[in-house]
Amino acid sequence: MRFPLCLVALVALSACSPSIPDSGAPNTGTGVGFGSYDEYLAQQRAREAALAGNALPPAGAVSDEAPADGSITTVRTGGMPAASPSEQLAADATAALTQTSTGSDDGVVHASPSNPAPVTVTTATGISDENDFNAVGNARSIESDAALIERNRAQYQVVQPTALPSRSGATGPNIVKYALATKHPVGTQIYTRVGINKQAKFQRNCAKYPSPDKAQIDFLAQGGPKRDKLGLDPDGDGYACNWDPRPFRAAVGG
Repeated sequence: MRFPLCLVALVALSACSPSIPDSGAPNTGTGVGFGSYDEYLAQQRAREAALAGNALPPAGAVSDEAPADGSITTVRTGGMPAASPSEQLAADATAALTQTSTGSDDGVVHASPSNPAPVTVTTATGISDENDFNAVGNARSIESDAALIERNRAQYQVVQPTALPSRSGATGPNIVKYALATKHPVGTQIYTRVGINKQAKFQRNCAKYPSPDKAQIDFLAQGGPKRDKLGLDPDGDGYACNWDPRPFRAAVGG
């Protein structure tokens, strides 16, 4: 029983498997997966005929189609690429130089003592006497220059230095002298100050002066630094409205 059953199974499997074409079989008009071979040959002959119908462009022809990158390519006669822009420029320059050297009648001028002097170009008004050597040479001489030097020496005067005038003191207190006479830094209390609202009075009165120097002069003129009638020195350091004596000390000290 087993053998007949196996035989039946093999027959069933062979009936279900697809037929494989024989690639080595003679041409029957059907290709492997490409349809009719005769149709393929007909299409190939039609394509060759279409290509043969368009004549090739003559040598040296330039295509009307521009490349995608915008460049321009020319073709020489015989199908060779045309010269690049740099090669064309070099060729044009060489031709221009050759034409200039062969077409000029003057030739190249070489430096030589025998060459004629250059032509002086002057304007309609000419040049001034100061720039004209001939005019200066005719108007001046060694003797006249010597006389002019002697006259200048006779008029030369030496001014002797004199002492500076002393200050009379009528212009007010001398803040430079006061700055050099003090040694303590700004903010160090030296004098006693009493009163209420000293800071408010200080800000209000100091705002009336255009500079701390003016405030210091007025402060000293009103009895400072020991007394502060105007309230310009609330911390008692002897300097009104944040006046600073250090620049004056630095100037004297060099």
